[in-house]
Amino acid sequence: MSRWRRSVPALRTWAEAEARELDDTDVTEALVVCAADPVASALAAARFEVAARLGLRAAGGQAWGFPADGPLEAVCWAGANLVPVVPASLGEAGRRAAVAGFAALARRAGRRSSSVVGERDAVLALWATLAETWPAPREVRAEQPSLAIDRAPAVEPDPGVRRSVLAEVPVVLPACVRMFTEEVGYSPVEGGGRAYEERVRSLVAAGRSFVRLEGSGTGAHVAFKAELGAVTGRVAQVQGVWVDPRYRGRGLAAPGMAAVVQLARAAADPAAAAPIVSLYVNDYNVRALATYRRVGFERVGTYATVLF
Repeated sequence: MSRWRRSVPALRTWAEAEARELDDTDVTEALVVCAADPVASALAAARFEVAARLGLRAAGGQAWGFPADGPLEAVCWAGANLVPVVPASLGEAGRRAAVAGFAALARRAGRRSSSVVGERDAVLALWATLAETWPAPREVRAEQPSLAIDRAPAVEPDPGVRRSVLAEVPVVLPACVRMFTEEVGYSPVEGGGRAYEERVRSLVAAGRSFVRLEGSGTGAHVAFKAELGAVTGRVAQVQGVWVDPRYRGRGLAAPGMAAVVQLARAAADPAAAAPIVSLYVNDYNVRALATYRRVGFERVGTYATVLF
């Protein structure tokens, strides 16, 4: 377990403490907090790394830190997703205080995020407080195993899986919409969906969309796909894994995921000590869990997601 996270001793005891909104001068310190557990914090760390380059405004959200005074011990990204990062090194009292601080800021701001997501204990504790004032969620996914791999895959990669290119967005987008609809329960392009299309396009442009295509010309379609939804200097988090129903049961998933791991690790920062590919999956998705374990993923923690 030590290769996935850094052990940090608790530094203080907590009584009454508050959180505060961060500014650009706090970003480097926020990244240090995230570095204690790079897999659990990947979603927030990816936004903080954008902020380190371009500023918090350009990163597309707010950042909160705990405590309000002194060195940061916990952080929370508040954008399209609300992502608390509350290290275990804080101890039980410190974690409770950090969650309470973030909940106070979230209540003040009102619900703007489409989900609360991240390490399970922090997410569920935060939601337990926010549930008193925020609207009821569509679903709470309280047990999502967090898996990671930091070496070559144990399955031979599918040579047909590659990065998609911008010219293929008209083919890739329908597959992404189908995956999202199956996973979340509604179409992301209802009412126009321009923002979702732009998200898919940006992932393709950044080299973070992987596909296996079948057919050619106007008959081309996606048989397997996955994206890197969050990328940091140490972790590439895979999201949106999907196999077209016509191809399920043909053994595409494991070699496809092996190819994604291989390609993502090859693109990782060569200065990183252990380039990591991670993902999280619903605990009831037994087939997916078995596939990822075949590829060589190990369980390193647990996520939770509250969906609105």
